Amino acid sequence: QFPLGRRLPCDIYWHGVSFHDNNIFSGQVNKFPGMMETVRKITLSRAMRTMQDLFPLEYNFYPRSWILPEELSLFVDEVRTTKDSNPSWKPTFIVKPDGGCQGDGIYLIKDPGDIRLTGSIQSRPAVVQEYICKPLLVDKLKFDIRLYVLLKSLEPLEIYIAKDGLSRFCTEPYQEPTLKNLHQVFMHLTNYSLNIHSGNFIHSDSVNTGSKRTFSSILCRLSSRGADVKKLWSDIISLVIKTIIALTPELKVYYQSDIPAGKPGPTCFQILGFDILLMKNLKPMLLEVNANPSMRIEHEQELSPGVFENVPSPVDEEVKVAVIRDTLRLVDPQKKKRKDLHLSFHTYLLIFPTQLQSLRAGVAGMKDKQHKHHSLKLSLKLKFYLKLGSCQSLKQMPEASEELLDAPRSLEAALPSLCLKQVFPKYSKQFSHLRLVDRVAALFIRFLGVKGTTKLGPTGFRTFIRNCKLSNSNFSMAAVDILYIDITRRWNSIDKESGMCLQAFVEAFFCLARKKYKLLPLHEQVSSLLEHEPSRLAALHGKRLLWG
Repeated sequence: QFPLGRRLPCDIYWHGVSFHDNNIFSGQVNKFPGMMETVRKITLSRAMRTMQDLFPLEYNFYPRSWILPEELSLFVDEVRTTKDSNPSWKPTFIVKPDGGCQGDGIYLIKDPGDIRLTGSIQSRPAVVQEYICKPLLVDKLKFDIRLYVLLKSLEPLEIYIAKDGLSRFCTEPYQEPTLKNLHQVFMHLTNYSLNIHSGNFIHSDSVNTGSKRTFSSILCRLSSRGADVKKLWSDIISLVIKTIIALTPELKVYYQSDIPAGKPGPTCFQILGFDILLMKNLKPMLLEVNANPSMRIEHEQELSPGVFENVPSPVDEEVKVAVIRDTLRLVDPQKKKRKDLHLSFHTYLLIFPTQLQSLRAGVAGMKDKQHKHHSLKLSLKLKFYLKLGSCQSLKQMPEASEELLDAPRSLEAALPSLCLKQVFPKYSKQFSHLRLVDRVAALFIRFLGVKGTTKLGPTGFRTFIRNCKLSNSNFSMAAVDILYIDITRRWNSIDKESGMCLQAFVEAFFCLARKKYKLLPLHEQVSSLLEHEPSRLAALHGKRLLWG
């Protein structure tokens, strides 16, 4: 909303689904450019595979994946080879449409030949993964965990994890997949949007029972059985940090394209939903990352055929209110200003029309059909922050007495302790060695040439090779051109745009590293190439090369 007109700068802009306003020149936006694209199933799988190639033991929390249709033959061959070498291996696979959500289009198969090869596989690409057949069960039911993660800053990287999350249960007792039960979605798929339609779904007023519970209630139950809950949390924190590290290179390319360095623009933050499955041995496995996790704190209840009522969900309220409240506390621009009592308290939340009802709830980032019935309870919980946005200036406020000016400080003190725990840079020393692709992306951005682009042209690639002194008698500039053409042709057959994208550049960089340092493991090859001629690369640091 714009109480003083569209051109008045705002402190916080709250977008509905994705970053899409190029007319913002200051303040903070609750979405990162490119986040929707970066966490799509195919892009996430590619990013995780890159990190698995570099650090296979560090990234063993993501199931083995293949991208359809481009890797269908590779998938068929690898499964056949593994079965030939191990006849007792009887795998199950799960097929997930790339742009799907709420369980739409997901199905299980036992054999690659069972993939539904219709016209839709070409128009709607998918990821096929090894299905996790031995999940941890509670009350004989499979469940997953939705954890909320705040990416507060990209550069420097700053990550927070909510201390509690949601446990979302299937509604039929779990059995390992067989040809007879593959189709039973209420047994195998944990998606809330699917299971809510089951006759066995239980809405509960308790956070400890029902088909949706708090994650903390599950941890208490595990702890009572002697499980090492501290190690489990440590493993989950590690999973989240490593996943964000895998995503940041692509995000930085999008960021420099939408908000070029040197030009005025906003800073960004975003709440992400991490979906995690616990295996029987308590090993956490990443299922997917959601750029727009649901913040709805109520559900629809059918009173009579076709007549629905919105009923509060205590479990959702318990977790989500704290996440939104503390996100606003952490990004609150007024914190730095409150020392000056003469500054006005106007924090305007920019909510686009599709999110006007969510303004009252203090929540956004959701699709209309999912979130058109937000509870007003949330607005009361966040009253302090939203009140800041309702005052246009001190002149329009009630008398600007000392009591009024002190109110935000006293209200802040009265709020509960933060539910969001910083995990990065707090634990950065343990994970800094994983940020190799970040450094490769920095080179890619440096040689892009024209601000606002995301693809590297042949001239830019040649300039990168020359400036870093990577060509020699064994690797001529003609060979450089062939490498560029071969890699970009393959990647452009996927995204249909000319130029070298970041993933293609990373592939080319890995190829160069293998040529130069043949006897080393891949991560050491890449690290060595990044350190190659450090004085020359250091001279380029912070510069962006331009050419016609």
